[in-house]
Amino acid sequence: MNEKNIMAYETVDFDEQESAIIIIDQTKLPGEVKLLHLKEQQKMWQAIYLLQVRGAPAIGVFAAFALYLAAKDIDADTWDTFYTPFHEAKEYLNSSRPTAVNLSKALNRMEQIAIDNKDKSITEIKALLLKESKEIKTEDVWMCRRIGENGLTLLKDGDGILTHCNAGQLATSKYGTALAPIHLGLERGMNFRVFCDETRPLLQGARLTAFELIAEGVDTTLICDNMASQVMKNGWVNAVFVGCDRVAANGDSCNKIGTSGLAILARYYNIPFYVLGPTSTIDMNTAKGEDIVIEQRPPEEVTEMWYKQRMAPQGVKVYNPAFDFVDNELISGIVTEYGIARPPYTESLKEIFRRKEDAQVFKHYL
Repeated sequence: MNEKNIMAYETVDFDEQESAIIIIDQTKLPGEVKLLHLKEQQKMWQAIYLLQVRGAPAIGVFAAFALYLAAKDIDADTWDTFYTPFHEAKEYLNSSRPTAVNLSKALNRMEQIAIDNKDKSITEIKALLLKESKEIKTEDVWMCRRIGENGLTLLKDGDGILTHCNAGQLATSKYGTALAPIHLGLERGMNFRVFCDETRPLLQGARLTAFELIAEGVDTTLICDNMASQVMKNGWVNAVFVGCDRVAANGDSCNKIGTSGLAILARYYNIPFYVLGPTSTIDMNTAKGEDIVIEQRPPEEVTEMWYKQRMAPQGVKVYNPAFDFVDNELISGIVTEYGIARPPYTESLKEIFRRKEDAQVFKHYL
């Protein structure tokens, strides 16, 4: 195993000279830190589907670079001969995973750059696409830091935090979403006690969250998903922080399977439950959680993955949804880069987007 601290790696990097996207193969963690240099569209599609790159923000960044590489390889002299294969490449990448809205948003944003500049030469369009993909990554770093700043206002030194799946640096370009306040707090001398749900069946909490928090020196305790109630009952949890893959206009928040159960437990034990994510993860075109398409994963992830031998009888039916959604009434607040939305979310999320439009903070940041 490479001895370099996992936090020193770029989750999604781009090598212009090599024309390759470089990612950590997260299916190998924590046992092996393996870097993949991806150039072919099929392998990029597989990287998303197979969870070699994962986490809604990171997938968006990755997809932007992947679409640029697809555009770069198109041999065309006119807009019409360029756009058809470009759009096909966009739709192909978009088919890799349906739930995380960042994927489609990043791809749509890249496509809009091409459309808005169709009067320019193909060479110029390709250059603009590269510029946009870099900006998407830069924005992601800025957004995650701002989420961390806003989330930190909800905590005090020494708090116990329970989290689910991985919404840390491995799911973004830097800092993470749900883990960003922990990383920023650590930089400022604060200490937290973090309880990581194992997050079955893919073990993102055990393999990824625990790995990056331990690397940072955070007081980290790993628990199985079905231990969360006991940990809360013990009085060890002051807040639950989770990420999100898509937030509906009414505040219903879709995240890794098992998140909904945590929210119900938190309500029972009177523990605040917060969803942390950038505005790029909020889908105002989706009215409610029931409208979100939930990805169904292969049954082998439940019956065989991680085991030396199959741990379920042959022929048994398997239900393996990758996500569930938390009803908005169970959410204490949705933490974004433009502030914290509170109930009623149908109004507060609109206000968050008004702030985004009015402030134009990112332009000043650049």
